[in-house]
Amino acid sequence: MTTSDIAGADLSHVDGVRDRIAAQLTRARDRSRLLTDAVDDHDLVRQHSKLMSPLVWDLAHIGNQEELWLVRDVGGREPVRADIDELYDAFKHARSARPELPLLGPAEARKYVGEVRDKVFDVLERTPLEGHKLIDGGFAFGMIVQHEQQHDETMLATHQLRVGEPVLDAPPPPRGGPVGPAEVLVPGGPFTMGTSTEAWALDNERPAHQVVTEAFFIDTTPVTNGEYVAFIADGGYTDPRWWSEAGWAHVRKASLVAPRFWERVGDQWYRTAFGVTAPIDPRQPVVHICYYEAEAYAKWAGKRLPTEVEWEKAARFDPATGRSRRFPWGDEDPAERHANLNQRHLTPAPVGAYPAGASALGVHQLIGDVWEWTSSDFHGYTGFEVFPYAEYSQVFFGPDHKVLRGGSFGSDQAAVRSTFRNWDYPIRRQIFAGFRCARDASRDESV
Repeated sequence: MTTSDIAGADLSHVDGVRDRIAAQLTRARDRSRLLTDAVDDHDLVRQHSKLMSPLVWDLAHIGNQEELWLVRDVGGREPVRADIDELYDAFKHARSARPELPLLGPAEARKYVGEVRDKVFDVLERTPLEGHKLIDGGFAFGMIVQHEQQHDETMLATHQLRVGEPVLDAPPPPRGGPVGPAEVLVPGGPFTMGTSTEAWALDNERPAHQVVTEAFFIDTTPVTNGEYVAFIADGGYTDPRWWSEAGWAHVRKASLVAPRFWERVGDQWYRTAFGVTAPIDPRQPVVHICYYEAEAYAKWAGKRLPTEVEWEKAARFDPATGRSRRFPWGDEDPAERHANLNQRHLTPAPVGAYPAGASALGVHQLIGDVWEWTSSDFHGYTGFEVFPYAEYSQVFFGPDHKVLRGGSFGSDQAAVRSTFRNWDYPIRRQIFAGFRCARDASRDESV
């Protein structure tokens, strides 16, 4: 199922919608199986980093959320395992403490998620998909699809932190190509941000609202490994001029000298990705960068990070029509030619690899490859309404979290839109995050 299939459907006629929801549920579960079947039981129950849960916790948590929302709430069915709700409540137990809990073992977790899924398919068959906000357009099912895919990306990040022989494999991404000028002028004026029509959009993406920006420039592509090496070579990590006070304190406390998973051997930088160590590709977007590193590079380059308003305008605004597109390339759902998504590859693609995915303004690779840090704190839009629960996003609002946009090579298209908002602490580097720079346009440049 694609979100446009549902968003554009006449919800009084839902023929075929159930089949598409079932296909999306199955596709997400196939990915969960791939990520958990790739390792043995010892690796499933082991904590590979204090930042992450054991893989077996993620698997059972996926099933528990599916049971809570679809089996019990939408379906009104009896619980499958009410006794484990607290174990898999992400707000009750910090990730670092989860290995000490009496978690379901691998075989029991697999049995549990299978039983839940069987009941969910029965609920799906009997649910009208209209007449109530939670089920209109299959929203609750779409929320669970996105939840599973988001945890799949988290599990992929756990695989990146895992030590041992490689267990995941994927073909290399397409080769890069020309991208035109280094930066693109985004005209000042109004545009429509957010959405009130996307059927599976989550509460923090809503409502659609008009925002006015000044003219600004934004980089045509994300910052690459080769560009970032120049920052390192110029003493970027040892010069406090480029860092905010909080960033400089973090650099010293964490002893940062390069992106995470990088190692220098002689004059060559290497990166380890999913157990494979290789020289960095200078044309690939830099990844595993924290917010403070992105902020420092931008200042060193004489630029800044874009706000999330600017990022979304660069991604969605079509100057020919004045309207906001669903995706940079238009309204159709992502295809392989548009973006590096769906874990098809295990690394960002070189810049210029997806010319068909460029925005109307000529900005490349805004969707997929790497999550992009913005300078914005995470807050609700004016008119924000919690739905269906505050713990999805509202409890994270405030200055502690920075907004990331666009998705990564590990994101699934069901969980990525030009309106989708991710957020994390500015020190986080285990996520598949990079960035691009922006700058103000002078009066002469904005004409």
